[in-house]
Amino acid sequence: MQLSDLEMVGRLLLAAVLGSTIGFERERLLWAAGLRTHMLVAVGSCLIMIVSAFGFSDVLGTPNVSLDPSRIAAQVVSGIGFLGAGAILLRGEIIRGLTTAASLWTVAGIGLAVGGGLYLAATAATVIILVILVVLKPLEAWYRQKRQTVQIQIQAQHGAFTIDAVRQALGYRSDSVRQFISCQLDQSDTDEITVAFERISHDEAMHIAEQLRKLPAVKTVALV
Repeated sequence: MQLSDLEMVGRLLLAAVLGSTIGFERERLLWAAGLRTHMLVAVGSCLIMIVSAFGFSDVLGTPNVSLDPSRIAAQVVSGIGFLGAGAILLRGEIIRGLTTAASLWTVAGIGLAVGGGLYLAATAATVIILVILVVLKPLEAWYRQKRQTVQIQIQAQHGAFTIDAVRQALGYRSDSVRQFISCQLDQSDTDEITVAFERISHDEAMHIAEQLRKLPAVKTVALV
């Protein structure tokens, strides 16, 4: 089977359109891999799929010649990882760009699907990816806000407030303690303690602060 020129151009244009819809979502958030990058990945993957599937049709069936037309397209899946790695940034202890790298990888898959003539699968995948990127983002942000890391700063009598006191006061909630730092204020009988809690909501942090205020050695409690 050989594609007509019109159908080849149509597949490339469709890949560009589908890639642009995902790329625009990344572009509006000002990521480095935006509209043009996603379009190029989609069109390039589509072209590679077309070449892989139809570019060697004239030599197939030739005696003593064995070809696997899918091998070229298969390299896109692993090769796009180098481009995705460039979209990942490490800022301090925070890794950013994983979602953009994943969107580049999926756009490559969409381009391969279009190049292989799987128009419905490519379109459906584009819609699903847009739902993941746009619709689920507020839900993810809401969940992270509900389950975040909160720091509580405490001033207490020197040597009287320990991690054991925290565990005894909070019971099962002490499992959320991520960090406990205590230091004595200069020339005073007061310790300044910072306790970091993970995976708790703001309301839970307020409740924990109220419990800590009731301890006799505690002078002040504040959420940082």
